[in-house]
Amino acid sequence: MKKIILTGGGTAGHVTPNIAMIPKLKEMGYEISYIGTYNGIEKQLIEETGIPYYGISSGKLRRYFDLKNFTDPFRVIKGFGEAKKLMKKIQPDVVFSKGGFVTVPVVLAAASRKIPVVIHESDMTPGLANKIALPKATRICCNFPETKDLFNEKATVTGTPIRAELFSGSPDKAFELCGFTEKKNTILVVGGSTGSVVINEAVRKVLDEIRKDFNVIHICGKDKTDSDYENIPGYKQFDYVGPELPDMFALADIVISRAGANAICELLALRKPNILIPLSRAASRGDQILNANSFKKSGYSHVIEEEQLGSDTLLAAIRDVSANKEKYIEKMNTSEGSDAIKTITSIIDSLAN
Repeated sequence: MKKIILTGGGTAGHVTPNIAMIPKLKEMGYEISYIGTYNGIEKQLIEETGIPYYGISSGKLRRYFDLKNFTDPFRVIKGFGEAKKLMKKIQPDVVFSKGGFVTVPVVLAAASRKIPVVIHESDMTPGLANKIALPKATRICCNFPETKDLFNEKATVTGTPIRAELFSGSPDKAFELCGFTEKKNTILVVGGSTGSVVINEAVRKVLDEIRKDFNVIHICGKDKTDSDYENIPGYKQFDYVGPELPDMFALADIVISRAGANAICELLALRKPNILIPLSRAASRGDQILNANSFKKSGYSHVIEEEQLGSDTLLAAIRDVSANKEKYIEKMNTSEGSDAIKTITSIIDSLAN
């Protein structure tokens, strides 16, 4: 039996693509193990799948001053030693890394034992952890043509592995859950895993105008719902959504979203016309702005930079995307990486063999 180690952690976005690939890897006959941090979000998510989980020491690599910068390198060194022992114990044929700081010692340990490594880079430009790990990659999977150009023949545009359940939602279930009574097109607003105050406020300011033509599902983020907006016809707010999300995607005609790589790849895979409002440079390293502009250039998305977000720009974007839905879908239908799981597992299998 072929063996694979999956790794990735720190955020759900570094874990869910790995989880999406597990059924296909099992079908292909792989024995799967997972390496993450001792107690990160990945531990709970992976243990729910029944895959053997191994925790290692991990330190965060920062671009700014922090006292932990003096101690975290020792955690990384310890993690490297632990990862090398796991490589010897498990003896994988291949390692797949989705990113996050825990993957650095895992990738370095695999490379030290000449084990092939496939790295998935979600964003257009690599984050710090992947910048360290990428030189050790045998193959690189990415979401954007611009990223592929950075790595030449090593890289393939694959898209991001998407959970199968996202494609099997029921629009009728979402309609009933939201208590809608009037059949209209639907806008789904998603502000990222923790929500977005900026997007929430912008949507609420124009809600009366939007509701003339649309039902609105608004996922606000934990503790970010507003009691003043309860029981408004054609509008339903949630602080968080779990198993109901595929149903909401199925009902949505337009999605308003941040521009995290996994989120926009889901929109592309689902062929959902969308308005992207990337996190500003003041609050990030600018990767969401690059992601959004790549999707805009490809014709998949209408983009509003956060600094330009207001009632006029948001309403104009909704009118544009609503009027040109078919054009956006047509462009998305031409995208590379339409079956990320099949493409990535084929790359993995070619190295394992």
